[in-house]
Amino acid sequence: MKHRLACGLHLVLVLLAGSLRADPEPISLDDFLQVDAAQARIGQLLFYDPILSGNRNISCGTCHHHDHGSGDGLSLGIGEGGTGVGPDRTPGEGPDRIRKRIPRNAPGLWNLGHRSVRVMFHDGRLEVSDQFGNGFDSPAEEWLPQGLDNILAAQALFPLTAQFEMAGNVGENEVTGAVHDRIDLGWPVIAKRVRTIPEYGEMFVAAFDHIDDPSEVTIVEIGNALGAFMAREWISIDSPYDRWLAGDATLPDDADRGRELFFGRANCASCHSGPLFTDQGFHALGLPAFGPGRTRPFDPMPRDVGRMGESDLLEDAYRFRTPSLRNVALTAPYGHNGAYATLEGIIRHHADPVGTAANWTPADAGLPDVPWLAAGDFAIRQDRLEMARQAARLDIVPVALTEEDIADLVAFLEALTGTTAGTRPLGRPDRVPSGLPVD
Repeated sequence: MKHRLACGLHLVLVLLAGSLRADPEPISLDDFLQVDAAQARIGQLLFYDPILSGNRNISCGTCHHHDHGSGDGLSLGIGEGGTGVGPDRTPGEGPDRIRKRIPRNAPGLWNLGHRSVRVMFHDGRLEVSDQFGNGFDSPAEEWLPQGLDNILAAQALFPLTAQFEMAGNVGENEVTGAVHDRIDLGWPVIAKRVRTIPEYGEMFVAAFDHIDDPSEVTIVEIGNALGAFMAREWISIDSPYDRWLAGDATLPDDADRGRELFFGRANCASCHSGPLFTDQGFHALGLPAFGPGRTRPFDPMPRDVGRMGESDLLEDAYRFRTPSLRNVALTAPYGHNGAYATLEGIIRHHADPVGTAANWTPADAGLPDVPWLAAGDFAIRQDRLEMARQAARLDIVPVALTEEDIADLVAFLEALTGTTAGTRPLGRPDRVPSGLPVD
């Protein structure tokens, strides 16, 4: 208790000096969405069921796996057409092999059921909004169906429509063909697949009060089940830091020094603020560029303009959403493209973005070997003008950190790992009702 009083006094003094941000308020289960357990159970099965993908060969869990902290351990993922999970995932062979790497790092799913979450995806293309009359501003605009319970339920629907993530290539299946005509037209195809599997049909009737017959199941119920699962499954609020906030424990000395740096002169909390350690804003970090980019029909260059791709505002160029830092030690690599493999690496970049990016090499990227894509993996780095444009957009200010400072910051970030993070309420199922293999 004396330790806490001393830290509290120090905190007050520095706050009065105007140079430190306060620790967030303690977080509790009351801060999270309340979901139905039976619906979450359906969501668990659907999350790992390849039936949701166009070619029935990949699931949500393939890239957000329990064994990999709700991610995949890759800088840029291997989506539809690949085999295996995590860093051992391979790009496939023959005509079914992947045609493109996933252009962005698979984000962790921790605590996305927190009631404060109002924006998702690296570019924020899904937001809580009344703009289209369905509760969300999304790529589906007015075609996103009514009745989705929350932003997690809405988010779950979009990987199903993405060609290189789950839908597959045009001409391969009826889902991607429908999506190619209009983004929402593939969802009824998927819903029919699910509801005509007797086990799923019975579960939906039992779990949803308004469903009296399996024929009534739509993509809305599927999205709500997936959202219920993710909201319930990935809550993690029992880290050493949480116990320290509650006054029940002390932090190790190095983690406590890192905490003071984080909220003090390292200035981490200027963006990583609040109970989830994110301002849910968008910032340009000057991360090293590589990969296929998130191209657009009118902009086929292998670059990623970040938030500007959603807002069409030049001021948003190369800005990306601030990620939450809870359980961050479990979700390497780091950055919107997974440019850094370690916490130390991404901290060094924040401290010296220009110098660290200049010393970055392609070997630092966690990219499984894909020979037929290798020529394009780092092509954007040869475009002098594009590199200059990206370098000119930088929202973080360099800060001088010693080696000890960096080690202390790493220790603090590791203290944000939940004690029970490896033990989830439902986990990965051994089987799914479709009978398809579970990754």
